[in-house]
Parts: sequence; C-alpha cells; structure tokens
Amino acid sequence: MTRSEQAAAPYTVPGMHRQDAERVTDILQARLHALNDLALTLKHVHWNVVGPHFIALHEMLDPQVDAVREMTDTTAERIATLGGVPIGTPGAIAAGRSWDDYGVGRADAVAHLGALDLVYSGVIEDHRAAMKATDELDLVTQDMLVGQLARLEQFQWFVRAHLESGGGRLSTEGAHTLAEAAEQAARGAEGRR
Repeated sequence: MTRSEQAAAPYTVPGMHRQDAERVTDILQARLHALNDLALTLKHVHWNVVGPHFIALHEMLDPQVDAVREMTDTTAERIATLGGVPIGTPGAIAAGRSWDDYGVGRADAVAHLGALDLVYSGVIEDHRAAMKATDELDLVTQDMLVGQLARLEQFQWFVRAHLESGGGRLSTEGAHTLAEAAEQAARGAEGRR
C-alpha cells in the first residue's frame, strides 16, 4: 500500500520536513512488519515447543512476546505521530515481508532456539540498519530504535545461552536457513549429552 493510499496526514511534527517524515515512516513501517511477525513467531514457538526443556522455553518466551508487542505499539504510534498511517494487517505484513516464514512446527526446545537465533539475527540486523538510516532524519525515532535494539539483543542473548558451548561456539554457526539452524542446534544438543 502506498503512502497516498494510506491517506497520511498533511502534517508532521514541528521542526521536521514532511519529506523526511515520510522517509522515516517508510522505515518504521518495515520495522512494524518485522516486529509484528516476530511477536507471532514467538507465540508460535510458545505453542509448539515440546520435550524436556518445554517449560523453560515456554516461560522464557512470554515476557519476550509482551515486550515485542509493546515495541509494535510504540512503533505504530511513532508512525502516527509523524503523520503516517501504521498498517498492521496480516496481509500487509505478509506482503511487506522480505524474509521466509517461520517453518518449524512441533519441535523440541533446542530446535526452536536454533531457528529463533536466526530470526533474531535478521530482525536485529534490519533494526540496526534502520537506526543508522534515521541518524540524520530523526533522532527521536533513532532513540526509540536504540531502546528496542537493546531489548532484542538481550532476548537473542537469552536464546544463544542455550546454544553456546563452554568454549563460546554457537551450535547454529554457519546456518543460513531456519531449518538448518534448527537441525544444527538439535545435533549440537545431542553432542553435549
């Protein structure tokens, strides 16, 4: 959906040029899609994790889901504050997505953690790019993204703590797809038993 189809407001915040606000809202709309997708993915894992570490992962994910949902709300409200129209419908998320859908179904905790590590890497890398892109456009938006990055990086650290060997090597190292990451993590867990 283009900006004109969204019926964006003809104004933005005082002191910001409308053209800059439009660039920022475009950046934020992509982040909104990613955060909405992440929240749904985390819930999917929450519902589909099995095995001996079920409860640990099940309970670890709820606070992450809540925090990511809060990030989506903050991001959407920033888009609206700048005069844009935040779009959060399922069709818009799927159409705006540049990444593969999460394809791990019912699986043990380690397999899901391996796939989630890759998911978090993608979200964090794109959030960092957005942070850099807003450096000269809007420091308020950049500050919001910096705060979100701190939480996202912490959540990935929680995930990686389950995938890391005593020597600091990640069992998902070199994985390029979610399926590869899940498989490598599961193999790594078998090797540590």
